[in-house]
Amino acid sequence: MPTPEYVLKLREHIGHDPLVLIGVTAVILREDANEVRVLLGRRSDNGALAPITGIVDPGEEPATAARREALEEAGVDIEVERLAWVHQLPRRTHVNGDQVDYLDLTFRCRWRSGDPVPSDGEMTEVMWRRLDDLDDLGSDDLRKRIELAVSGTGATAFGGAESASVERGGGGREVE
Repeated sequence: MPTPEYVLKLREHIGHDPLVLIGVTAVILREDANEVRVLLGRRSDNGALAPITGIVDPGEEPATAARREALEEAGVDIEVERLAWVHQLPRRTHVNGDQVDYLDLTFRCRWRSGDPVPSDGEMTEVMWRRLDDLDDLGSDDLRKRIELAVSGTGATAFGGAESASVERGGGGREVE
């Protein structure tokens, strides 16, 4: 999907300076014959394998953004079950020089319907993968997003990959 119009308008004013955007990750799970699978896509820009991701549009609820991205990128309808992780990603500089700081909201989602197909050009392929078959994920951060979404704690983790834990209460790390 091309850069949203509102981001292009902001860039007219700030150039390549850092821009804070809210991103969503939809960790979409499907149970088949006592086995849980996760929906992954191969990104068209860098070939990396990743869950469904995107940015929240102005005025859009983050859970709604996760549902929209799942439909746009993979052609599937999902139910957002819970917020699994809130964390700041490292600053990213795009090939055109634009700098972005993404605050990522990772959601645990359940597949409802639709056969996964690359729908909007952001993915070259989409597929269901077993949770023990994730060795070729694009990064450890993506693996952590899936781990926290799959965890059965029902809690939301806060902070970077090195500090995210699956504890309950206290310490400000997770809340129910």
